[in-house]
Amino acid sequence: MVARITTFAFEGIAANPVDVQVHMAGGNQPIFTIVGLPDKAVAESRERVRAAFSAIGLALPPKRITVNLAPADLPKEGSHYDLPIALGVLAIMGILSPDALDGHAAIGELSLDGRIAATIGVLPAAMQALEMDLRLICPEACGPEAAWAGDGNLAAPNLLSLINHFSGRTPLSCPPPGELAAPIVPLDLRDVKGQDGAKRVLEIAAAGGHNLLFCGPPGSGKSMLAKRLPGLLPDLSAQELLEASQIQSVAGLLERGQLSRARPFRAPHHSASMAALVGGGIRARPGEISLAHHGVLFLDELPEFSGQVLDSLRQPLEDGEVTISRANRHVKYPARFQLIAAMNPCRCGGGETPCRKAPRCAQQYQARLSGPFLDRIDLFFDTPAVTAIDLALPPPSEGSADVAKRVAAARVQQAERYADVSTPAHRCLNVDATGAELDAHAAPDAAGEALIADAAAKFNLSARAYHRVLKVARTIADLEASDQVRRVHVAEALSYRHRPAADMETARSGALAH
Repeated sequence: MVARITTFAFEGIAANPVDVQVHMAGGNQPIFTIVGLPDKAVAESRERVRAAFSAIGLALPPKRITVNLAPADLPKEGSHYDLPIALGVLAIMGILSPDALDGHAAIGELSLDGRIAATIGVLPAAMQALEMDLRLICPEACGPEAAWAGDGNLAAPNLLSLINHFSGRTPLSCPPPGELAAPIVPLDLRDVKGQDGAKRVLEIAAAGGHNLLFCGPPGSGKSMLAKRLPGLLPDLSAQELLEASQIQSVAGLLERGQLSRARPFRAPHHSASMAALVGGGIRARPGEISLAHHGVLFLDELPEFSGQVLDSLRQPLEDGEVTISRANRHVKYPARFQLIAAMNPCRCGGGETPCRKAPRCAQQYQARLSGPFLDRIDLFFDTPAVTAIDLALPPPSEGSADVAKRVAAARVQQAERYADVSTPAHRCLNVDATGAELDAHAAPDAAGEALIADAAAKFNLSARAYHRVLKVARTIADLEASDQVRRVHVAEALSYRHRPAADMETARSGALAH
């Protein structure tokens, strides 16, 4: 006889079904073997199961128990295999009826006293179980998280409660979904004095989902502006909420099953490794770019990041996902994020005092950023230094709420425009428009077409840069509720193309010298 129950192996946020098969054969001493490419944590399940059984007054029979995790060629990682293995052993021992586990899947880690401890990945496991028409058995602490996938799942505090449930003595109830996290009060643009041009470019970035780089001296408000971008963005849609929450579940960041409609905002330190930023490690965990899925990734002091780390962002910025390669598998994580970055003009800071090493200092500092990486940024803006006169001004009359209304209206236009081609991988924003969609919806008028053609030849714009100018121009037109991309929109979009820091520092030094 073989007892079976389903559990899941995680590859990215995909929960792949695993058939846990438990077989018991004759013998004169207890032998417990787990096969099917288990890692160290899975292999140690036999000791946790043995101790948990002892805690509730059970002992393994003096027979040979073999647990097979099928398919056998799929690597199994993590401690969440404890509970399905324990349930399979209970069934093979006759403590549970042979058909008790039919229609169920299980995930959970066992404590030595028989309690079922919280584990990661419950939300994607519950969604996959629902798709397979199975009821998921999970730890009690993870019940509110599993309930977001649908009704019918079971949340158990310990092994004994599951035995009582399947015997009919004390049925377990279905847990309710966790509460939505309380809305976070965003930082307001009214806190930023001056920098009207920077606020304008931040609004354009928010409306079209464009990548943005602020360059300016220390204290000019670059980080302040970037941290106020979430206050301009609309809440996550239902589909985006589930996608982002699945990544947080796999990363172990969901507390008490609480989901948040606020868009993620991740700001890693510039000392972050490639594994921390892109994802990786022994078990290929999601990195910062995946945790920022459908949200914002803010990289402050951009040139201080490793050049290799920054170049590793090039493919995710284009494809909206990242593939982590291992010797025996490839793990994919969603990574559709909006990049906002900030940097000083040179290593000295580029303040009011001219750099004594200009323009060499700025050239060397700027050279840390590769051309292909910069080519994937849509908007570049030089933030001027804030003067004492600016700080003495009263707070601006227009705050984040006012700008957010214009951003929302522009996004509605984009959603209607791309409604026929929208997919889970397409956010219906101008930044995601294909070449054919740009030809159909972002073709400028005759004057605008002549201007961008002249600029492409004069500034040697790449094909990617050319398309990004059109995307930005389309967003500027949307903010004005204009169906036609006109010359003025193209001109403003071209004004946000990159200007090397060395040129800016040279111009600054020359102006001060005269």
